[in-house]
Amino acid sequence: MTAATIRIAEADADLELVRAVRREVFVVEQNVPEELEYDEYDATSVHLLAVGADGAALGTGRLIFGEQARKLTGGVEGRVLLGRLAVVAAARGTGLGAELVRAIEAAGAERGGAEVELHAQVRALGFYERLGYVAEGPVYDDAGIAHRTMTRVL
Repeated sequence: MTAATIRIAEADADLELVRAVRREVFVVEQNVPEELEYDEYDATSVHLLAVGADGAALGTGRLIFGEQARKLTGGVEGRVLLGRLAVVAAARGTGLGAELVRAIEAAGAERGGAEVELHAQVRALGFYERLGYVAEGPVYDDAGIAHRTMTRVL
């Protein structure tokens, strides 16, 4: 486990850190076009932020719930959507990603979620499987990266 603190990002400064982590991981490292990385769901999502003891941003993830989640998950009642999970290179392999997933799941349960859906990069399928997620459907392209839908009952 890490020495990181995970919190809901509400202050503007926290949201700037969330964007910085996503930019570093997705835009810079994985070459996702910036215009695809940030979308209309960012404004209404719950964003979680992991920070180290020195206050440096280490990771993030977001939760889409309610009507927006139903729209994005094919109308499944009680399903929330976990997305934009990112951990900076220096914090990978520390367990922080799993801690973030569990924190997002807890935030989803607090908002009425009974099941979580996520769209995993194929190279991360094993990570999510170890956390109890099950792959569904075919592999598809998202921003030039192979993905697969996964779900987990809370």
